[in-house]
Amino acid sequence: MNVNPVLLEFPESFETERLIIRAPRPGDGTELNAAVLESLAELRPWMPWAKNTPTVEDSEANIRGAVAKFIVREDLRLLLFLKANGRLVGSSGLHRIDWTIPRFEIGYWLRTSYAGRGLATEAIIGIADFAQRHLAPRRIEIRMDARNERSWRCAERAGFPLEAVIHNDHRALDGALVDYRIYAKTF
Repeated sequence: MNVNPVLLEFPESFETERLIIRAPRPGDGTELNAAVLESLAELRPWMPWAKNTPTVEDSEANIRGAVAKFIVREDLRLLLFLKANGRLVGSSGLHRIDWTIPRFEIGYWLRTSYAGRGLATEAIIGIADFAQRHLAPRRIEIRMDARNERSWRCAERAGFPLEAVIHNDHRALDGALVDYRIYAKTF
């Protein structure tokens, strides 16, 4: 890509059938903190950042860092809000960006009380569509610990084909040597 990513203009929010998906804003830390605290037990096996229990201040600092990274197009975190009640139900986004390709990785997690309703799959489809319409990706990936079946089932339901299983890829938080699954679409 020849354009400086900082100069790219694209919407900071969009909607799917049930979700409002938008960039983080200062002040989102309180809601994010509530969602993370509710979901820590489910997040800890998979998300290194969930190892410690965050305070509201930690979550607000995290949000403000995400705002800064969004502005400079270093990382495009997106928060997931339910249209029906405005509740923050998870976080996703386009991460590990390589603008020279352009390549993006979709990451996601859902608030425990909203898991199992197809919202992660809906978010993945919406974010991939958003990327295609506004960012001209050549590759969009989803990667996860192979033991996280719920996560890889979401990728499959969203239409991402399994590209590879990388064996003995990394050590999990519990010290286990684990495989990684990579799902990808190329354009």
